[in-house]
Amino acid sequence: MHEESKANASDTPLDFDSGLNSSTAWVASEHLDADSLDTRSDLDGDAVHPARALYDFEGKVEFGELSVCAGDELDVLEEDLPGGWTLARTAGGEVGLLPRTYYTFTSEFATGPDVCLSPRSTSRFTRRQASDPDTTPRNSTIAAAPLIPQNTGEWHNLFPSFRRTLLGGRTLNRFSAFVTSGAEAWVLKGAPEEPEIAKSKHDRAASTSSAWSLGDEEDGDDPNKHFIEAGPAWKPKLPSFEVLVHSPSKRTSALSGSFTMYSVTSVFPLDAPLRIPEDDDEAAPRSSRITVQRRFSQFVVLHTALTRRLPGIALPPLPEKQYAGRFSDDFVEARRGDLERYINKIVRHPILRYAEIVTFFLGCDNETEWKRWIPQHLLLPPAGPSFYAIVYHPAYNVDAEDAVHADEGFETHVQAVGKGVQALRGVFLKYRESRIEMSKAERLLSYSLLSLINPKQLAQPERDEDVSASQKGLVNESGAWCWREGCEDCLRLTKSLQRTADALQSVADLYDNHARHSLLATHESLKKMAHPMQVYDGIIQTHRAILSRYREVQSDENPNDEIAGRCETALNVTMAEMDTYHNQKVEDFEAFAKDHLDGEIAFYEQVLSRLRAARKVFEPPYPADYGLTPRQPSIYERELENPRLHAEPLCQPCPHVYDSAPMRPVTAAIQEGVGMLLASTSARASALGKLW
Repeated sequence: MHEESKANASDTPLDFDSGLNSSTAWVASEHLDADSLDTRSDLDGDAVHPARALYDFEGKVEFGELSVCAGDELDVLEEDLPGGWTLARTAGGEVGLLPRTYYTFTSEFATGPDVCLSPRSTSRFTRRQASDPDTTPRNSTIAAAPLIPQNTGEWHNLFPSFRRTLLGGRTLNRFSAFVTSGAEAWVLKGAPEEPEIAKSKHDRAASTSSAWSLGDEEDGDDPNKHFIEAGPAWKPKLPSFEVLVHSPSKRTSALSGSFTMYSVTSVFPLDAPLRIPEDDDEAAPRSSRITVQRRFSQFVVLHTALTRRLPGIALPPLPEKQYAGRFSDDFVEARRGDLERYINKIVRHPILRYAEIVTFFLGCDNETEWKRWIPQHLLLPPAGPSFYAIVYHPAYNVDAEDAVHADEGFETHVQAVGKGVQALRGVFLKYRESRIEMSKAERLLSYSLLSLINPKQLAQPERDEDVSASQKGLVNESGAWCWREGCEDCLRLTKSLQRTADALQSVADLYDNHARHSLLATHESLKKMAHPMQVYDGIIQTHRAILSRYREVQSDENPNDEIAGRCETALNVTMAEMDTYHNQKVEDFEAFAKDHLDGEIAFYEQVLSRLRAARKVFEPPYPADYGLTPRQPSIYERELENPRLHAEPLCQPCPHVYDSAPMRPVTAAIQEGVGMLLASTSARASALGKLW
């Protein structure tokens, strides 16, 4: 039975999270048998390697995992166990499992045979001297054993509602972003030697050095080199552009069935040619627009490739996959808007917008070429620490105090922004609902005014009295609101009041349409600013862990310039991502406020236009025969008996991928299910149902 479970665990890809309870596949194997643990605890000294825990890990006792604190001394008994685990022993003699990336051998931090590592250093940062040939590490790319890519448990989303209900859109993962992004491996060992990295040395060059400067045309065009300038901030190579996702249409394939295809149009500045990956020698014509056809699964391919090749970048979440109602007009429009916000978030990032997979996604309009090149993008190994090896920045571009302040302030600010935007989304819903109520009020006023000037009365169920007798003599034969026949003044007044009532109906329609369309689009746009903490949580974790490593290697007890240099590179990346969030936050909220104000101005201008037109009929010069020809009934008089005062429910924005949805208790669902099953066979169903 154990062998069968081991085979299934190793051969079948997990649809859930491999990081959750990942040791269950072999918890009963030879590695954790009680007898084998006792035997392994008596291993001779030659097989035991001293190590130290890098940070806290709370293991599950039922799976034989260790619980350690950062800085604890360990003995590694067996390193290469299935699933990325290691068999280790604490100083107290407890033996169990520990993730392979949660510790380091003691010798890795030692600068000499006589240097002993103390527990976690609490010393402050020490400022070093300016870069010079004696203090600058000559090469931070260190040859190391190839890293084993670890499955971090990507969500395959078999149950989309479960993800939002229980997890708030987040993926279960017991390993921190510091580990899964490759930042830890980069800090400790550098990047493995790869042909694309080995071509140039990754020195921490001075800010005036040509190795860092983008003045070199060749370096500036290389999509495999990313540059950071003072700030730290990403230095863009291409100007920003806009992408439109539009014209959705339903297609049918013999292999995949029905699906929705979207037109994706990139609007480029004239001085920003698009480079197609399959033809690197020639740039695409400087056309202002390029349109391709893409389906949702191709957006998933784009997101997967970006996640693997740019692990140090905070990617926006991709909309969830839908299994029911995915061809309804409302859903297709909501999905179109979500995809447009997603791809625009990608192209606004100074690094993501020139990634090869992005330019290929936006530029390849040939289905054959797409099928030929996409497997090559997906088969590339995860970048891991290699990503940090192709990041270039000025020497000592990170100020120690700024890095600490960023760690303390960025998380607090992002959390506050997330809570504020969530509250704003709720208030904006009430704001839209108030416009619907205003539409009802304008319509009721119009009906009341119409019922005043003609024999038909507004249907009011609460009124029981008979008003038919009072209607006699209400209007004359010309339809004027007067008992006198041939009264031109009352005929003119009646027509003017009728025009006013019609104008109020038009205003009511404007309120209703504004709440359901213009304000809905503005309401939807708030999603791109919502939940920034979930997007940047990995950046915060990585930044904090790197700061901890940086403190240790900067201390007087354990100076290590090579690791410190790699720490600075990783800190440049995390702080450049924080700077990108700052810039995009300013752009997003400015765009939100301007779009809302522009929409309100346009709305009120239409309202004013209709009100002014109704106001004009009360002043001379009057239209010809305005007081002579009989009054024609208003088109809204037919609605007096059944007024349109009950509006359709207001359409809500589709939920954000990180919005948590309310979930009914499992017991309630079981109770209803049992009641339904037993209702047709037994009269005791209600009694059994109450027992649940």
